[in-house]
Amino acid sequence: MKRASIHTLGCRLNQAESTLLAERLTDAGYTLVPFGEPAELGIVHTCTVTHEADAKSRKLIRQFIRKNPDAFTAVVGCYAQTGADVLAEIEGLDLILGNQEKLNVLHYIGDGKNPSPVLVRDRIDRSDFIVQFSGTGPRLTQRANLKIQDGCDCMCSFCIIPFARGRARSRDLDNLAAEAESLVERGAKEVILNGVNLGVYAHEGRTVLDVVDRLNQIPGLVRIRIGSIEPMTIPEGFFERMTDRSHALLPHLHIPFQSGSDRTLSAMRRGHNRHQAIAFLERAAMQVPDIGLGTDLMVGFPGETEADHEYSCNFLQDTPLFYAHIFRYSERPGTAACRINGKVHYGIAEHRSAELRALSEHKTHAFAERQKGTQAQVLFESLEGEHWVGYTGNYLSVSIDSRENLTNQLLTVTLTSSKQGPMTGIITSKDQTSL
Repeated sequence: MKRASIHTLGCRLNQAESTLLAERLTDAGYTLVPFGEPAELGIVHTCTVTHEADAKSRKLIRQFIRKNPDAFTAVVGCYAQTGADVLAEIEGLDLILGNQEKLNVLHYIGDGKNPSPVLVRDRIDRSDFIVQFSGTGPRLTQRANLKIQDGCDCMCSFCIIPFARGRARSRDLDNLAAEAESLVERGAKEVILNGVNLGVYAHEGRTVLDVVDRLNQIPGLVRIRIGSIEPMTIPEGFFERMTDRSHALLPHLHIPFQSGSDRTLSAMRRGHNRHQAIAFLERAAMQVPDIGLGTDLMVGFPGETEADHEYSCNFLQDTPLFYAHIFRYSERPGTAACRINGKVHYGIAEHRSAELRALSEHKTHAFAERQKGTQAQVLFESLEGEHWVGYTGNYLSVSIDSRENLTNQLLTVTLTSSKQGPMTGIITSKDQTSL
């Protein structure tokens, strides 16, 4: 049997698609091995959201080719869609496959290496879609990603993704529900809904609310988590479902606000302002007690002043957000932001990043402190040293010292400590979902 390995960079949407790729490789007779081990086929599933992601993709491709000079090497995904000319210069690369055809990579693999890379970078279809899946993968022991949407029409000034993934389009509801059922049959207790702009899901009159309600009907699916979702697309109906104990939708939202400065938001073409963002967060916290609210914040956007940065710091400090992922602005050729004057010096951007990260850590600790002494359901996923680690519904990380195998166990835990790192706790009830 031929061996194949996949390395995935970037977002959860890429991860969901790589799972489908792995399924197709297994069905075709390949044995999947960890990336870096000898293999006859290597696939690098790329990200291009920053120039660091581009560089990391190139490094991984070269590493695989050096270790496996006779293997067929394919590059797929967003960087393959936007940076094919640069990738084609890598010696030993066989296939560059854009986003339209990447799940069909097996159709383009020949009997041997190609003298030069074959480039397939078709125009991305604007139609709604279905995803072919077989449901034959291994038993699942962690949360599963589920792709429900692709593409984006927003054209934020800094973002390359509409060029890489095309216009917004949605997945057939019956098709995505069928895959969710297969994931549950294989052991998944939580699915994470993913898309480039999943809040604009619209298929045959159905919205993202119809998606979560349809998935809520699947026996054995006890948790539905929303992936990253744009602020102006979030339906108020989420709040009602999050507080309904009979509904599987979890009280957690990750919302990429990007900045707390109106001036920067306008230059970014984000479609919302500071007041709207604060009003939404306050409304969410009021309607859903202990909801977990997180965000992405960008530093160093062209023209960002110290005052703009202070607005972002105050936005994180004074709202119910409990964590933030911090990113430095990365210039993406072809985007509107490239034409904006006022590049921010690297050292200044690094200082601002550190300040926001420290503030995020403070907010996370304060949020965890408020949870001490309460009970929460935790889905445990991994063993880190001697501790099992999992997440509460509102996305607090929890660590438990146990000699038992807690893999994929959904347990009620009394939260006891919120020191640096994950919270600790005491298990107070067994997993009822396994009975």
